[in-house]
Amino acid sequence: MARLDSRDALAGALITGTGAFFAIYAVSNYQLGTIQRMGTGMFPLGVGLVLAILGLLVMIPAFFRSGHLPAVDVRAPLAVLLSIAVFALLVSPFGLVPAIFGVTIVSSFGEKKVNLKSLIPLCICLSGLAYVVFRLALNLPMNMFAWPF
Repeated sequence: MARLDSRDALAGALITGTGAFFAIYAVSNYQLGTIQRMGTGMFPLGVGLVLAILGLLVMIPAFFRSGHLPAVDVRAPLAVLLSIAVFALLVSPFGLVPAIFGVTIVSSFGEKKVNLKSLIPLCICLSGLAYVVFRLALNLPMNMFAWPF
């Protein structure tokens, strides 16, 4: 085993880098003002500094314990990205209900074992919920079903 917890060290470095980026961006692009008359850059600077400090608090203890990086499984993020693309491609020509069916089916492949017995009722419930929320409750003029033919 390594003498470094790589997972926490990497996470802390990413958090610290993000906080430092926001703090530097705020200082270089916005007016800071004073403590009594704060400018537009004071809040992003403060949030960036707090984020950078919290990242250091995550990263520093990682150098004193052992650990390793877990194996990366790209199946779930890829399924989520593909499901967003499926929704974007299906919602306009076919309507909201078929797009929700497509999103649910494609995103379910992020799991290692897809259970069809629970997938079909989930598609039906999500589509019904979308109908209730968007058509009945919000009264939005969305096509639930559209036929491009």
